[in-house]
Amino acid sequence: LKHFAGLSFRSAKLVSTLRLVMAVRAQFESSNEVGVFARLTNSYSLVALGGSENFYSVFEAELSRHIPVVHCTIGGTRIVGRVTVGNRHGLLVPSITTDQELQHLRNNLPESVNVQKVEERLSALGNCIACNDYVALVHTDLDRETEEVIADTLKVDVFRATIAQNVLVGSYCVITNQGGLVHARTPMQDMEELSQLIQIPLTAGTVNRGSDVVGAGVVANDWAAFCGMDTTATEVGVIESIFKLQSAGAGMQSALIDSLM
Repeated sequence: LKHFAGLSFRSAKLVSTLRLVMAVRAQFESSNEVGVFARLTNSYSLVALGGSENFYSVFEAELSRHIPVVHCTIGGTRIVGRVTVGNRHGLLVPSITTDQELQHLRNNLPESVNVQKVEERLSALGNCIACNDYVALVHTDLDRETEEVIADTLKVDVFRATIAQNVLVGSYCVITNQGGLVHARTPMQDMEELSQLIQIPLTAGTVNRGSDVVGAGVVANDWAAFCGMDTTATEVGVIESIFKLQSAGAGMQSALIDSLM
């Protein structure tokens, strides 16, 4: 009995050690689209108000020691990840954002973060823009004025682009300062050109057991990532590898342990 007790303790210790370096699975109510209900940057995280507190607590447990995790709505909706876009310098919100919501964000985000409302016809900013702290990829039809606001508020270089012929770059691409995950069917040549343009490594992949809409299935910053509960061990391994969330070569190793558990 002692022998088995020791074994289970060691297993638990192994799991808790891995948890520090693994992408964390989460679910909003019964949805695996964590990127729809959350926005994650290096200086703050936004999480949809309402729904299950479990979702919020997963983010808070991983992030609250380092950055604020803010409950919010945008225009009364909970799809905060799809209608906002931001990085450590700023946050852009659509014209549907109420004055109270704007004030709530400004009160709870770090002072260094510039919160700016954008008058843009393509109001689902999170679907139309993907950015890290240095570059932004944007929808080809975005207004010129919006492009200038993005450059000024987020302090980034702005590039109009498509991902596998899709104009919704925010839906089909997730980028951090470490690397980027793009639509599984992105041609290799396109990926290489895009990688040279934005100066980070890119890899093609899926989330939530084969979904190409990676922007809706994953949120990531330079040291943490959250993905839908349906994401397979192999997909988690790819996410950890490209976002450099653990030491080289450990991604597939944790995926293997994960699949055995």
